[in-house]
Amino acid sequence: MCSKKVMAAMYVCPPDLLPRQTGTQHRSTPGRTWALAHRPEAVREARRISRHLLTQWKVTDEVADSVLLAVSELVTNAVRHAQPPLILGLCCDPVAGQVHIEVSDGGPTLPHYGRSTGRTDDEHGRGLMIVELLADAHGDRQEAGHTIHWADITTRG
Repeated sequence: MCSKKVMAAMYVCPPDLLPRQTGTQHRSTPGRTWALAHRPEAVREARRISRHLLTQWKVTDEVADSVLLAVSELVTNAVRHAQPPLILGLCCDPVAGQVHIEVSDGGPTLPHYGRSTGRTDDEHGRGLMIVELLADAHGDRQEAGHTIHWADITTRG
C-alpha cells in the first residue's frame, strides 16, 4: 500500500488523473518527472529512481517487482524504438491503490532493417506483452511532439 505521509511529502497524484480502463485519456502524470539519457543505461537509472520511490511509498516487494519490470520494459522500448527526449513519470495513488507509470518519448524512429521481427523464437518483441500481464490497465497516447506510454499497477493484494 502507498504511504499517504510520503505522498504528501513527494507529490500527490489525484485519482481523477489516473486511467480506470485501457484507452482512457488523461493528462500527463503530475508532480516530478525525470529526464533520462536516450541510451541503454537509462533503463538502470529508471529502475534506480523507481526503486527509491517504491521504498518510500512502502509498496510490497511483489508490487515493486511488477512496477520495476514494467518500467524496464517501457523505457527499453523507448530507447530501442523511439526518438528522444525520454522522460519517466511515476506516482502512487493510495486511495485508488495504484502506481501509475508514464514513459514519454519523441515518437517512433524510422524502421531499421535487421531489427526484431517479433517472431516467437526471437529474444525481442515481448515488452508490451509483459506490461499487459503486469498492469491492470495500460496504453499510449499522442501529444504534441511525443508519445506517452502508460501503465497502472495495483498496490492492493
